[in-house]
Amino acid sequence: MSRKRRGLLTESQIGVYKLRLSGMSQEDIALRLGTTRQNVSMLERRARRNIGLAEDTLKAYKEIVTATSVKVEPGTHLVDVPRLLVSAADGAGVKLRGDFSRIYNIIRFNAPGYVEGVKVIKPFTVLVLRDGEMELLTEKED
Repeated sequence: MSRKRRGLLTESQIGVYKLRLSGMSQEDIALRLGTTRQNVSMLERRARRNIGLAEDTLKAYKEIVTATSVKVEPGTHLVDVPRLLVSAADGAGVKLRGDFSRIYNIIRFNAPGYVEGVKVIKPFTVLVLRDGEMELLTEKED
């Protein structure tokens, strides 16, 4: 594997991480790549660290580009969500990119397990970005 980088990860780190995610042990990966288990362990550890750095960077970026956010609570009817978002965006001086249908569909189709029928069953947050776009954050990402 080369030392070429893709973002914060080297090709070696990506390769090792993919193999680990496929279920291979560090020892099996070392045998496959002709290296030591310790080297595989180091590559995996550095990949995890760099992925964590990337996640932290993206969280900071989201904070920078977010004009406002709306926490949608359980029991909220999906028909009410676009109104909540438009109101929050107006308060932040942002024109949303999308109409009722787009907003409704972003929620309905991008929050599996958070919506049942037309009701919210688990809380989630919608970020309203400064450019008018919206991003859905589920519990894991909040």
